[in-house]
Amino acid sequence: MDWQARLGPLTCPILGLVCFLFASGAAHAQTPVLEWEAKGLAQPESVIYDPVTDVLFVTNINGAVMQKDGNGFISRIKPDGTILTRSWTKGFNSPTGMGLYDRTLYVADVDTLVEVNAASGSIEKRHKADGAIFLNDVAVAEDGTVYVSDTPMNTIWRLKDGVFEPWLTDDVLNGPNGLLLQDGKLIVASLGRLKSVGQEQEPAGLYAIDIEDKSVKPLGKPIGNLDGLGALESGGYLVTDWADGALYKVDVKGKADQLIDLNQGSADLLYFSGENLVLIPMMLDNTLAAYKLEGAEPDKAKNSKKKE
Repeated sequence: MDWQARLGPLTCPILGLVCFLFASGAAHAQTPVLEWEAKGLAQPESVIYDPVTDVLFVTNINGAVMQKDGNGFISRIKPDGTILTRSWTKGFNSPTGMGLYDRTLYVADVDTLVEVNAASGSIEKRHKADGAIFLNDVAVAEDGTVYVSDTPMNTIWRLKDGVFEPWLTDDVLNGPNGLLLQDGKLIVASLGRLKSVGQEQEPAGLYAIDIEDKSVKPLGKPIGNLDGLGALESGGYLVTDWADGALYKVDVKGKADQLIDLNQGSADLLYFSGENLVLIPMMLDNTLAAYKLEGAEPDKAKNSKKKE
């Protein structure tokens, strides 16, 4: 598999900024308002909330994506954007997505799933994914089963009863990135292919994988090169487009409306329903940005403060 073509400029340390104009269907929604920014991070990729300590954990790649350089770390940030500890726990290479369950923070790190003590920050265990190229996002079920996307290999890995192994490989997933567990299904936001030398940009969309029979169903048409994913009570979703820099609202029929135009590198989002606030790691800006979705979502979203 030509995984370098799929990832394209993600493997380059210096990238330009690309912005879209608003999609015509988004004209009815009010533009989200920037509430705060936590600056001075180092290629932040993912953010997750810990309700026990009332802090945000943010992964920092701090180097070339997928490079095993030992530079990666996790930050602790208050929900108002105040950085508590910039480098709270180290020992990572290129950390990306996270999941939280029973005081264990699960972190995707190139070809390894790392277990971190959510209280102390100490690394408790590493699960090697033999054959994986780029473990990207993490979702944890209510019973503690962990699902991890391997974007270039079109594979979903699963950690269950201490065994970490490929659970599903299907090329229809087209670069699985963001993950979300919902009503017996694993919802996937796919990356597609990023534009690179000799490679045309290929957008992707959302997919639903049935946990029981592993059948895959597309949810609407391709949207972009997707990264972050959050659920709304209306049945729709919020998604980010990494390559073109955008936040979209996707309805139950899969129709996407662009809510805001961002810089390239908008990564794995977190949505707070009570505050109607979406947090977006802006990977190439070294910033965690919080946007108020005034008027963008009249229904209350599922509370992202609860454990997955």
